[in-house]
This record gives sequence, C-alpha cells and structure tokens, in this order.
Amino acid sequence: MTTIRETDFIQSIADALQFISYYHPRDYIQSLAAAYEAEESPAARDAMAQILYNSRLCAEGHRPICQDTGMVVVFLKIGMEVRWETRMSVQAMVDEGVRRAYTHPDNVLRASMVSPPIGARKNTGDNTPAIVHTELVPGDRVEVKLAAKGGGSENKSKFAILNPTDSLVDWVLRTVPTMGAGWCPPGMLGIGIGGSAEKSMLMAKEALMEPIDIHDLKARGPSDPIEALRLELYEKVNALGIGAQGLGGLTTVLDVKIHSYPTHAASLPVAMIPNCAATRHLEFTLDGSGPVALDPPSLDDWPAVVWEADSSAKRVNLDSVTRDEIATWQPGDRLLLSGKLLTGRDAAHQRIVDLLNRGEPLPDGVDLTNRFIYYVGPVDPVRDEVVGPAGPTTSTRMDKFTEQMLSQTGLIGMVGKAERGPTAIEAIKRHGAVYLMAVGGAAYLVAKAIKGSRLVAFEDLGMEAVREFEVEDMPVTVAVDSRGESVHQTGPAKWRSKIGLIPVEVVP
Repeated sequence: MTTIRETDFIQSIADALQFISYYHPRDYIQSLAAAYEAEESPAARDAMAQILYNSRLCAEGHRPICQDTGMVVVFLKIGMEVRWETRMSVQAMVDEGVRRAYTHPDNVLRASMVSPPIGARKNTGDNTPAIVHTELVPGDRVEVKLAAKGGGSENKSKFAILNPTDSLVDWVLRTVPTMGAGWCPPGMLGIGIGGSAEKSMLMAKEALMEPIDIHDLKARGPSDPIEALRLELYEKVNALGIGAQGLGGLTTVLDVKIHSYPTHAASLPVAMIPNCAATRHLEFTLDGSGPVALDPPSLDDWPAVVWEADSSAKRVNLDSVTRDEIATWQPGDRLLLSGKLLTGRDAAHQRIVDLLNRGEPLPDGVDLTNRFIYYVGPVDPVRDEVVGPAGPTTSTRMDKFTEQMLSQTGLIGMVGKAERGPTAIEAIKRHGAVYLMAVGGAAYLVAKAIKGSRLVAFEDLGMEAVREFEVEDMPVTVAVDSRGESVHQTGPAKWRSKIGLIPVEVVP
C-alpha cells in the first residue's frame, strides 16, 4: 500500500505546469531543428527560426513559450493499492495545482478558462478547472500525464464516423487543409481510430502525449499496420505543402501518432487533434516518496539559431502609415512595425460592434481611424517587463467582425495569426485594407518588441481588454494585401505542386 500525500500531488502538478510553460520537450526541439535545416521555403524557414529562437529565450528566461498558456488536460492512472492522504477529491487537488502554477508570482501564466461556457463567459481567474481523465489500474503508483493545450490547436479538432470500407488516409488528406494554420504548424497530429465517438477523441488527445519518434520508425521500418499508417500519413500530410504557419513548405507535421481500439462492425469512428508549435506535455510517476523532481534540460539541446530580422524588411511607422503606403505592400513582404498598436480580440470586437449597432460612441482611446489592431491576449508582466509573452491569436475568429470594423471605424490594418477566410478577404479587398501575420509560437520574442503598454478599454475582460502597445521593430509578414491576395492560398499551392505527391486539385 502506497500513500500519496495531498501536498506532494498538488505540488507536483504545479511544478510540472510551470516546467512545461517554458521548456519545450527535447524531442520536439530536435525534430523542429532538423526540419529547419531541411526546409527550402524561405518564409517557412524564417517562421521556424522565430519559434526555435523564442524557445531558447523562454528556456533561459523561464517565461511562457506562448501567450496562450493553455487549458490543463490531465490523464491519471491510479493504482488500486494507492491510499490518498487527503480530504480533497482528485479533481480538487488537480485544480489546486493548476491554481498555484498559473498564479506563480515569478512566472504568471495566462488564465484562459471561462465559466459558464455560454452566456457571461467570465474568466475564472486562475485557469481552473482542469480537464481530468482518471483510470484505475493495478499497482501502487500514480502515473500522471499532463498537457497545457492551447485554444488555437484545440479548435481545429476533427471527428467523423466513416463507413468501415472508407479510406482513412483520404479523410485525413481532405480534412487537414480545412484546419488552416490556426493550429500553428509544424506540430503533431494525434489520431484516434475505433471505439466510440468519445473514445476516439480521447485516444487522439492522449496520443499527443507521446514523444516524437517518426524518424526512428522510418529508419527501422513499420512492424504493424498502425506504424505503416503513421508513415504514410506523415509523408502525405507533409506533401500537402501547408508548411510552417501555413506559409507553404516541406514540413507541416513533425509526427503522426495513432491510438486504436476495437469498434462496432458498422462503424469506423476517427478523431484527429493537432498539437501546435507550443507543444507542452510531461509525464511522471508518484510512488509516495515525495513530489516529482524535474531536471531542467540542457541548453545544449537547443540549436544555435538566432533569429534576426531580414535585411530587406520594410520599416513601417504605424503612427503615420497611410492607405497609399499599404497599397504598395505585396503578399509575403516582411515588415518591422514601430509606433502605437491597439489590441483587441473576440470579446473586445463584440463589445465594439455592439456599440456601433446601438449608435453609441466608442470608449475614449478606441479611435481606429487609420490604425492597426493586433489580435492578442497577452500574459501579465512580471518583474520589469512591460508586458508578458504576447503572440497573436487565430484571426479567423474575427472574420465575422471584419466588414463592420473596416467600414465603420476607419481601421486600415489587422495583425494576427494564420489565414483569413473568404468573408474577411473580400472585406479587406473592398476597403483597401491589409492583414499582417505574426508567428504563432514566438510570443516571448514578439514581446521583446513591445516597449510600452497601457490599458485603454474594457478592463473587465482581463486578457481580452483593449490595450495600446508601443512597439519597435515588431516582425510581421503581409498575409493578405489590399487587393485580396493571400499567402496562405498561394504558398501551400506552390509547395504542394513543387513536392508533387498530392494533386493540387484534390485539396479544397
């Protein structure tokens, strides 16, 4: 009989969440470094350089890899001979560990959980509750697998029940392009095959906890049909040419993980969940001897990649930029932004359009005339920081607001992550505006360019409040120009054609 003490369990959860907030898994860094060396697309290579350099900065500075520090997902295998020394439930202990991790004064993590999920959607303030999956197993240990799962990748989860004779490979190849780049590739795909609807989703999520080993598998060859399927999907998904951040390139996924389970003879449930560039997961075992001891990785594990702005990048003064100037920008142009930049994402946009619909004035300081807005929900600053990690959020969530924002506020530009949908692109083209893309997974690097920050409006929205940043040489790429051309359409098509394995016309 092993006794697991409440204090040890809570402390282990808290320590693990802090650890994964600033240390990428070693296998991810090494796999991304290899992909970076092999990449032929300049845009994708630059994006990967930013992610690798950001990762090193976070490991050195003990600050979050991404501003979206995730919702906490925990898989527990509890030995049936374990005795708990606590009066708390397992869920309550996990939540207390989350609370301590996310409010740690030396490395505050962003609270993203809202309750209730519809209606008021009020931020819980400490990122609780966690999503906890518990299994009772033989033994006297507690095995813990945990992850901090960002919303951008979680929102791209896919599920289908195929006919038993349908091709799973074809389904994946049709589905991955519909996920866009909001999941911040290059990352991993977790796939669950079989069971029931909920079982396949659970398997897909847990598969993402496994280490990256696709290159070892390629070297030794598959030993069963699942391993053969992993290799086929790895090759064919990369042949789609989506590339880092959806800009087009050779590497979209670093690995494909598959879990399977017996299913009904009439069904083939399939779930697919991506993991983003901010891959954060860890596993450990508690045996009653105390809290987990986590050894920091060696910085020698990180490649000697130092990102620097492209010498050809155009410097832009946000305080004086005009419509005539932005009309000269071309898709794929690298820009360095300096000046004042307003922020706002889902909740702030909803507040703004509600005011516009009622004919009421916008709050003081929210004058968007000839301005740019940055889709971001930053981490709170610590010590002498102006702002914590402040990378972009997925821009398609703001697509439904874009026409009204451009037509009624004087806004001329937006900065965010990944592609824009057809509705937003049409609005951008109609109003001669532009959309710029910052790299998802490089939040700490982006924050280094923010020299000032002040709250402007909607303080009650927390991380979603409107702020004004003072930026200096903030790196971005022109993703949709004023004529409506999108690099997220042209880039992948070019590289898919260049790779030549997947016919261009089969992909939506």
